[in-house]
Amino acid sequence: MLERLEIESFLILADELHFGRTAERLHVSRARISQTIRGLERRIGAPLFERTSRTVRLTPLGHRLYEEVEPGYRRVEEAVRRAQAEARGVAGVLPVGYLGTAAGEFVMDTARAFGRLHPDMEVQIHETQLSDLLGPLRSGRVDVLVTHFPIMEPDLTCGPVVLRVARMLAVPANHMLAKRQSVSVEDLARDRVFACSGNVPGYWQEHLAPPRTPSGQPVRRGRTAATMQETLAMVGAGQGISPVGADVAEHYTPRGVVYVPFSDAEPVEYGLVWRTAGETARVRAFVEAAASLGTATLKTPAPAPTPGPVASKAPTPGPAVPQTASGSSPAMTASVGAAALETAGQP
Repeated sequence: MLERLEIESFLILADELHFGRTAERLHVSRARISQTIRGLERRIGAPLFERTSRTVRLTPLGHRLYEEVEPGYRRVEEAVRRAQAEARGVAGVLPVGYLGTAAGEFVMDTARAFGRLHPDMEVQIHETQLSDLLGPLRSGRVDVLVTHFPIMEPDLTCGPVVLRVARMLAVPANHMLAKRQSVSVEDLARDRVFACSGNVPGYWQEHLAPPRTPSGQPVRRGRTAATMQETLAMVGAGQGISPVGADVAEHYTPRGVVYVPFSDAEPVEYGLVWRTAGETARVRAFVEAAASLGTATLKTPAPAPTPGPVASKAPTPGPAVPQTASGSSPAMTASVGAAALETAGQP
């Protein structure tokens, strides 16, 4: 059985390829590292490192040993960290990521509720990008992510749906669909639909914009974009169309872009995701706090009301209502209402 110092010395030296830096990381002397590695090589029966006066590098045998030992050692470390977190209870720092403005607002609401329940816990909030959808979660930069479902990854666990956002179609202002009251999923076949660039699962992209409409019409893929701002800039430039959530329509109003609600598309669902191997008491407590808020729904912006005729109040005299040449009252406009964010089950 290998001792812990032997395993750690081997793994860190394989990363650093430098005896001095390895000794610093393990807080031991350089001579102790050299002695430990020599002892390990004697036990294995062959050299694991090639050493010269200037360089250190793994032998082929050393490289194979590293590839087999390193994943198992990391799993042991993760298990020990989880056990320590359980023993300590819920305290410390929890980094939480989000994708999109609606998810960001939900994370802020959850963090406030979580803080009231666990005052010794600090939630650090991080925005993630489309181009690296799951990277921050897998790298450990965040421990929990509120993101657009579906997520179907063997190393990740999905929690409950916490937010449903109505879908809209972003189109150029001079587009044939721009003056519609609503659009259909079939209308995706009328123009090029932007795709996401970067490390994004194919099934996730197809859920956002399917390769074919329900009737079987092909949906042409346009250029790729790494961020929502890039997507909307290209829509405004007349280079294509893009399905988005109602939160995008509420918070982003670039010149030359019109948002039209879908009449037949299911809402975008958001939920919590975390590393299966990284589940801790902190993660479970945050998920419970999020679930306790219920599932929120973000609706499409309400259409502006149509101005009605101005009624006279005869026979009581009063100031005349100014009329335009067409007989309608001027300046009778209404702004588009903000999207309504409400908890499901409430009126």
